[in-house]
Amino acid sequence: MTEPPRDRADAAGPPPRVRVTAPRPGAAGTSARPLPPSARGGPTSDIAGVYVRSLIRSQLRLAIVFAVGFAAATTLFVLAIALVPALDSSFVFGVPASWLLLGVGVYPLALTVAGLYVRAAARNEARYRSLTEAE
Repeated sequence: MTEPPRDRADAAGPPPRVRVTAPRPGAAGTSARPLPPSARGGPTSDIAGVYVRSLIRSQLRLAIVFAVGFAAATTLFVLAIALVPALDSSFVFGVPASWLLLGVGVYPLALTVAGLYVRAAARNEARYRSLTEAE
């Protein structure tokens, strides 16, 4: 019995796997001259480093405050639903109203918290930019 003729691509087999990586610093093909700090995106002085660390701390503090606030508001929402037993006896489209409030009512809260966080984070970054431009 003879084998059916193979396509040329099949005869050679699959192409070998190739790993693609970013160039390493100091490897051949990279510039021997280091980039200036402004081109690397790093701070240009000690005071700029202080500003960056301050921005990072303020953004972290802001994120923690909003996360704790969202968790507290969600907990209060769930407690309010649990403390109103009339919601379990009323149905909307065959689903208990308490389930609908819990399943759908949390989304406006999440969107509000997210919008407020984005505004506050943008305000922090604008303050950082105004400090670095004044430098």
